[in-house]
Amino acid sequence: MTSPMLELTGVKKSFGGNHVIPGLDLTLKAHEVTALIGPNGAGKTTIFNLITGFLKPDEGTVVYKGQGLTGLTPENVFRKGMVRTFQEVRVFGGITVLENVLVGREHGFGSWRKTKENKQAAMETLALVGLDGKAHTEARDLSYAEQKFLSLARVLGSDAELLLLDEPTSGLDGRSLDVVTGLIPRLKEMNRTVLIIEHNLDVVRSIAERIVFLESGRVIATGTGDELFARQDLADIYFGGGTVQ
Repeated sequence: MTSPMLELTGVKKSFGGNHVIPGLDLTLKAHEVTALIGPNGAGKTTIFNLITGFLKPDEGTVVYKGQGLTGLTPENVFRKGMVRTFQEVRVFGGITVLENVLVGREHGFGSWRKTKENKQAAMETLALVGLDGKAHTEARDLSYAEQKFLSLARVLGSDAELLLLDEPTSGLDGRSLDVVTGLIPRLKEMNRTVLIIEHNLDVVRSIAERIVFLESGRVIATGTGDELFARQDLADIYFGGGTVQ
């Protein structure tokens, strides 16, 4: 039996007296797109922070490819081959689009050198999100949607195997939304594994092979979109009585 790429066992996290993650078990298979969904306050972003070293669990373990991550800094987690985006756009506004991807590609995986090979790989990554024509534009001059694309390009350009994407489609619509939803399923072909937080259930339905439904920091259901979206009890939790379409 193949070992999971990522495994959280008995993970707990409290802030004061608030047990945000009261006891979480979660596994990810390699080369799969898994979505975390659930109502606001379910603990989704806290889980990302616990996985990537921005928070330390009170109890439990986080294991990536057989190696324990608990207690490592975010930089050291990144060096293990895992990278994330954030809900808000985070790019380096004062440098070019190309340089943003080079930083993401080389930080932790090599020296800060603009080698021919890294430049070529970075340009190929920018082409995936349609930004190759703006490679020499300062990131601050991009539109909001383009900055979201650049955030994705930076994590793709890192060559990390596990990508944690926190609401990559928030604030996007139309063609911009199509760029992201078209790209994420292709990541499996690039030998990437994706864990995504997403509130747009149409997006979740179209991209996720497996969905993990959270409530109050606990996994209460796991399955495909067809399996979970057909359950009225989950719709009641998510929408407060609505129906998953």
